[in-house]
Amino acid sequence: MANLSLILWAVIPPLLFLWFYYRRTHAAPPPLQLLFFFIIGGISGFVALGLEWTVENVANSVIDWAKIQRSFFGFSLRQMVEIAPIEEGCKLAAVIFPICYLQRRYQFRATTVFLFTIAVALGFTAEENWIYWFHGTASILERLISTPVHSMFSAPWGYALGIYISSTRRLNRDRSLIFIAWLNAVFFHALVNILSRAWVYPPPIHFLGYALFPLLLWMFWRLEQILRRVQRKPPITLISGYTPQTRYWQRGLIMLILLLGGNAIFGLFLLARKLSPLRLEQLFEPDIFSFILKQIVLNLSLGVLSWLIYRYLRYLAGRRYFLKLGKY
Repeated sequence: MANLSLILWAVIPPLLFLWFYYRRTHAAPPPLQLLFFFIIGGISGFVALGLEWTVENVANSVIDWAKIQRSFFGFSLRQMVEIAPIEEGCKLAAVIFPICYLQRRYQFRATTVFLFTIAVALGFTAEENWIYWFHGTASILERLISTPVHSMFSAPWGYALGIYISSTRRLNRDRSLIFIAWLNAVFFHALVNILSRAWVYPPPIHFLGYALFPLLLWMFWRLEQILRRVQRKPPITLISGYTPQTRYWQRGLIMLILLLGGNAIFGLFLLARKLSPLRLEQLFEPDIFSFILKQIVLNLSLGVLSWLIYRYLRYLAGRRYFLKLGKY
């Protein structure tokens, strides 16, 4: 019964996230096809785990790989040359091989291929959730926050693959873009893993962890922009200044949005992690309740401020658009 509960916790959040994108995509593929790719994504997660175990054993037989990984440099090297390439490679294969088979009967749109990529990435996430929770190496909260992360990694090569497969003329240039986008996914996959681990090391490496949630917020924004692009919708414009100085100012405001918004989410995450061991009645003790209120108000204020800056940039972009229309 406990194993069934773990499986449900591992599978349901990724499926809900997949449903979220399925409902927002025009001309989406049938749900059964998405479920098929979701299952393939979970299988690819076990394949990646086996490959990583094999690489670890081979490396340890040649050098003291386990000792090297204890340093920040060794851990970072492992993410860049082993974990990120293997996991992104397995996800890419989990999308390409079924599509090659199904293409005998179907002509896929770019949106369909992109959704298949999201489904595989979320299936991969479900497998990871189960592994982490089965071995007790991560909390439910940490894995729930990580639900969209694999989709955010794989979005660039999912888009490039969709453009290539849906094109009537498949050019070598489009094929090379898939590899470039895959390298992009590998880089950000490794970077996120490195930043998430930075907290266990002493300063100044420790402070790199504060860049994690702003980076995740930007990657979620990028996923949303790619989804709009693959559906041939205009991108959401934030930088609309006419002069270089104005554009630099607006880029600075975007950085501020990411810093404020990302660390507001991070603050709420830390609060939830601190409170998770406490019993319900302990939360209402005066000192603890006062601390909870202060943290919630502080982080929500940062989040609202970042949202107001975002709305300000959207207002400027919208006003410039209407001014352009007025000239014609």
